[in-house]
Amino acid sequence: MGLTRYDEQYHLNRPDTTHGHVVETPEYPKRYLLHTLLFFLTFASCTLAGLSWMGGNIENPATWLNSILYAALMMGFIASHEFGHYFAARYHGIDATLPYFIPMPFLFGTMGAVIRTRSPFHSRAALFDVGIAGPLAGFAVCVAYLIIGFVTLPGIDYIYQIHPEYKLFNSGHIPVFGMTFGDSILFHTLAAIFSNSSGFMPPMNEVYHYPFLCVGWFGLFVTSLNLLPVGQLDGGHILYAMYGKLQGIVARITIYLMFILGLSGLLVTVLALLQTTENPDSLFTFLQESFLPPLMWLKVNAPVLLTGWGGWMFWALFARFFFKPNHPDLSNDEPIDNRRMILGWVAILIFVTSISLNGIYESEPDVNAIPFMKSDSKQVINITPQQPTQPSRDAALTPHL
Repeated sequence: MGLTRYDEQYHLNRPDTTHGHVVETPEYPKRYLLHTLLFFLTFASCTLAGLSWMGGNIENPATWLNSILYAALMMGFIASHEFGHYFAARYHGIDATLPYFIPMPFLFGTMGAVIRTRSPFHSRAALFDVGIAGPLAGFAVCVAYLIIGFVTLPGIDYIYQIHPEYKLFNSGHIPVFGMTFGDSILFHTLAAIFSNSSGFMPPMNEVYHYPFLCVGWFGLFVTSLNLLPVGQLDGGHILYAMYGKLQGIVARITIYLMFILGLSGLLVTVLALLQTTENPDSLFTFLQESFLPPLMWLKVNAPVLLTGWGGWMFWALFARFFFKPNHPDLSNDEPIDNRRMILGWVAILIFVTSISLNGIYESEPDVNAIPFMKSDSKQVINITPQQPTQPSRDAALTPHL
């Protein structure tokens, strides 16, 4: 993520013995070795993550190619975002560090990167340019990734190589369950326009096996999170530069909405837990009898209330207590020009079309359509046999990575 902060510790007022007055003297270490080390560690952790996402095997070098491609694409996206911030900061004479890449040896292989600004923003225009440059650069790279990914889609045999067991499902049809990427307006639109090379479009629960599609989806999602209009996030910088203190009001509304969406996701989790009948505990039975009927009613009659992502609860709390709703005030409060206002609305459009309200979730399998699951020892309380199964965000099954 592109997080920029002003580090006061590097700007100390020191006496100038020559001229007899106090001047501001920036003092900070050059950490090129640290930046380089973090870059290669993050590349390595992304490669390891790619082995899981792409169905590779660390003991078989022949399967590393897609994993290395995944890592290169991921680093390209993160670097484009961060250097967008960096070059915009340098253009405005704002002292900024090179990106600190953050390795994470699981999930996507990284937590992104950060840069630090070590001199204050002197105007709304500078704040706006630095804030928007990262998301725009990262967004452009992700759109290019997705177009390439859709145009070069391999046929269905690519999935069969990773999951040979899928040939047993519904005469070779790809089962729709497991870890699923939530769709977005832009992802869906690009898929409709460009995914015609092989006649096969993988379902959203298999997208992560395709390097360009996986990183492209991830990049759009991360870009949209960065564009949330909260405090120190890029979206907070942009909206404050556009509308000043109105940003704080919008931020609080956004946090409340994230909390509600997260609560909806938690209800899905509770429903999935209560539908299992494995636990004979009396308290569990009491909870089933008390809460399962109303939740089942919602699932049948108001399924939209059970389509949230539990991760929004985390983001609501994170935004409230870490990023803070209000953006810090600037000493120079001069409004930005019309050209930047238009570009700001472009960023808002990018946020709306890139955001995935479902995030990443576990979709529930259709046990009747999957032969080897019919003998599953779990018993599930069904709502009504006639109702279609709604996705569960926290089902017990996960894909074979």
